[in-house]
Amino acid sequence: MAAITAPPPQPHPPASAHRRRARLPRLAAASSSSSSSRFRRRFSSSSSSSSSSSAPSPSPSSSSSSSSYGGSGGGGGGEIHYASPPPPPPAAPMGASVYVTLPADAVGPGGRVARRRAMAASLAALAGAGVAGVAVELWWGVVERQGPGVYDWAGYLELAAMARRYGLRVRAILAFHQCGAGPHDPPWIPLPQWVLEEMDKLPDLSYTDRYQRRNKEYISLGCDILPILKGRSPMQAYSDFMRSFRDAFKEYLGAIVTEVQIGMGPGGELRYPSCPTETLSQAGISSELGEFQCYDKFMQASLSARAQLIGMQDWGNGGPAGTDGSRQNPEETSFFRADGGCWNTPYGRFFLEWYSGMLLLHGERLCMVADAVFSGTGVTIAGKVSGIHWHYYTCSHPSELTAGYYNTLLRNGYLPITQMFARYKAALCCSCFDLRDEERNNSKSSPEGTLRQLMVAAKMCNLPLNGENSVTRLDDMSLNQVIRSSRLYSGGTSGTSFSFNYVRMNKSLFEFHNWNRFTKFVRQMSDARTFLARLEFRRGQHYLSSMSVVWVVSRACA
Repeated sequence: MAAITAPPPQPHPPASAHRRRARLPRLAAASSSSSSSRFRRRFSSSSSSSSSSSAPSPSPSSSSSSSSYGGSGGGGGGEIHYASPPPPPPAAPMGASVYVTLPADAVGPGGRVARRRAMAASLAALAGAGVAGVAVELWWGVVERQGPGVYDWAGYLELAAMARRYGLRVRAILAFHQCGAGPHDPPWIPLPQWVLEEMDKLPDLSYTDRYQRRNKEYISLGCDILPILKGRSPMQAYSDFMRSFRDAFKEYLGAIVTEVQIGMGPGGELRYPSCPTETLSQAGISSELGEFQCYDKFMQASLSARAQLIGMQDWGNGGPAGTDGSRQNPEETSFFRADGGCWNTPYGRFFLEWYSGMLLLHGERLCMVADAVFSGTGVTIAGKVSGIHWHYYTCSHPSELTAGYYNTLLRNGYLPITQMFARYKAALCCSCFDLRDEERNNSKSSPEGTLRQLMVAAKMCNLPLNGENSVTRLDDMSLNQVIRSSRLYSGGTSGTSFSFNYVRMNKSLFEFHNWNRFTKFVRQMSDARTFLARLEFRRGQHYLSSMSVVWVVSRACA
């Protein structure tokens, strides 16, 4: 990491100056409280500086030299200078760290960093805003695209080096799923071509519903341990990928790369693709019941074997009938309806226990492999659970059942998942932090209720929790909702830790009004007093100049 230059010696420094030199923070903290005059970018062709009326002029008795990070390498275009901050406030417990998820195509299909200059400027701006780090998906379809066991980490290693240059931590998301709905939906990152060829040869490697519709977002968990990928099982392929990542990033693990989130299903989440991921991402629009994904021959074989084990062979012939997933009213189906629905019969309980149990087994296998691979590296492993809230205020919770979460009015389906994560000391990631019940068109939907139940289960198991927003937006209402939701898990004496991933970085983040809101939000989240008292921001504190940040990023993009 580039060094931060301390202010020059002063003949008679006051006591506060001693504290400032002793506690000189890293780039992210130093810049987050600077006024606009302390955040500037110098281009080789011209130089510019901005100052606010609230920033005092330098004097012989004050700090006159800036700490700097070189703009060479990935940055391009000059240097970013930061002045040392005023004396820190009295020591207080830490608040919640904020991370920002980078664009899905931060590393392009060819394995190189896309828009390198803009990326460097953006990372510098995020560091100046006080962001703790960035989250980045490392796509299976990019890294192992050339063939089985051939890994190309060059682009992601460059991203990690850029993050280190600007004092940012990295959350690595090992993404074993596809990104996008198809080539028409940028960014489009499918599974590796050699994997897709195997899925074309044997269609049952894909998740399948009762209408024989195939889903290629993620390999069916029914063949987790079968050697169907050119002699390797999917679990062996995932394990080899993790080991290659560990070896390639060994100099970053524990210091820069502090967490590795393991992709466990479609969208990186531990779930079945009961609805296409692009449908689930339209929070507030989707209210489909979803379809059970148990009709490929590997899942059918497992179901049949389980039925024979308990002496009920007829129960192993297929998934439940009367589950029209295209409908939006569970009372119109014979399986999900509240009065006399099959979900609460011996057969329904058998099927749902098997279906959710297979998902839990898949998650446990991945956690076991990740725990073995990353043991002793200093990183935390994590997994993500989907916030499926469409029919939360019904008896059967149909959308959760088809996704693999056996959560009903009579059963807590999230506690077994958090217990499984706890066995491997893994962190839990979940979304819905920005959603409010009153925004839902469906009166049976409850993102707040779903999130509360997930939080309670995580807290019972003392899990670190990573929150996420479901919709990329920066209005005051959604950001305040994130803070309110975060307060449910942060603070107190339970010993649980909490952080937040903002999903995701794009051009609009750096627009004037959006950047103002975002920097304010980051400061609120990082201040422990936010979670102990009021939500409003304290008066008299300065933010980074929004105009300066917009100018820096726009020049880099140009």
